[in-house]
Amino acid sequence: MTEAKWNGRLVFAVLAIELAAIVCFSVMYDSLDFHIYMWGGEAVLDDERLYREQGLAHWFTNTPFAAVTFAPLATLPLVVARVLWQLSSVAAFVVACVAAMKLAGWRASRATVGGVVAAGLALQPMYQTFFQGQVNLILLALVLTDVLRASRDGGARWVGVGVGVAAAMKLTPGIFIVFFLVAGRTKAAITAGMTFVCCTALGFVVAPGASWLYWTETFYDTSRVGVPYISNQSPNGAFARMLNGVDNVGAWYPVLQVALAVIGLGAAAVLARHDDWLGAAAVTGTTGLLVSPISWAHHWVWIMPALVLLVRGGRKARIAAGAAYVIFVLAPFWWTPHDGGPREYGFHGLMTLVANCYLVAGLAFLVFMVWRATEIRRGVTAAPIQDRARTRSERREDARLDVR
Repeated sequence: MTEAKWNGRLVFAVLAIELAAIVCFSVMYDSLDFHIYMWGGEAVLDDERLYREQGLAHWFTNTPFAAVTFAPLATLPLVVARVLWQLSSVAAFVVACVAAMKLAGWRASRATVGGVVAAGLALQPMYQTFFQGQVNLILLALVLTDVLRASRDGGARWVGVGVGVAAAMKLTPGIFIVFFLVAGRTKAAITAGMTFVCCTALGFVVAPGASWLYWTETFYDTSRVGVPYISNQSPNGAFARMLNGVDNVGAWYPVLQVALAVIGLGAAAVLARHDDWLGAAAVTGTTGLLVSPISWAHHWVWIMPALVLLVRGGRKARIAAGAAYVIFVLAPFWWTPHDGGPREYGFHGLMTLVANCYLVAGLAFLVFMVWRATEIRRGVTAAPIQDRARTRSERREDARLDVR
């Protein structure tokens, strides 16, 4: 048996173990966030109860439309619904990986897809998504599939629907509506915006009182979530921890949010207009995490397309990918003292870097991609990062042919 076949069998053996672990875990463990989703699917039918009451001692913090999408699942037995949901998340992650690979110019063979999926499932944002029963992998698939279609034909029918649905469920993906605009995909942006409006309107139809309450009050109320908690790897969370409380984060913070959005979306626009759509998607997703006041550890699923991008680059990019992979597998911020309160306040020096390691990695990636976009715009570098490794290998092959 060839080495390639052995490697392929090893990859699928690892995948089988991971899938079995996910199914067994789903049967035995009551994932808190998913249980709250199920509660929301029931409560939304009682209108304002969705935001007036708590489920399992926690608030439902997503949109009314998100609750509506869980209403059918809420009619099933909890264990059955949970297993179906987790398997759907696995399928969505496969779709997201395939989309990222195609954007990178890779051939999506079964073995390659299996390898990317197996390695990706070991990342903390991914397994934390399963642990919590979260929606992040489904949103990632919706957005990346839309970006892939937009990269081929921005005027094609239905391009933008995925982004619109994702934004209506969890608002952060809405940054991709702006991305489509600045990337010259106006029709996709309009489609995404209209989809968002239609989904939000559906929430008003099913639960008018809850929808009004959400969009006029709850949406602005960050007290329902623990901003300083160590899992919040946004700049807002980091400053809340370093400045001893969210109330000490000054009025200057929105200026920082706007600056990050402008810088990130500007870089993404340059990359997209020079056909580096994977880079543009990874930058936009990362920018959304940096701009959002709440970016839980399981929100950082955008590490997957960022890693694919870096792995497809040169030697230095692959070294950076290896370092990032270790950080996002180990998630060392969990090693620091944390309890959602004073224990997380006042970190300094190395402790600050460790406690905010996802944020530091995200900022480093943004800086690198902004530099990359600047070089492309100046004409210093013409090829997208994911094409450079292929270009160099072609040059080496040409050199061999010349020698022969």
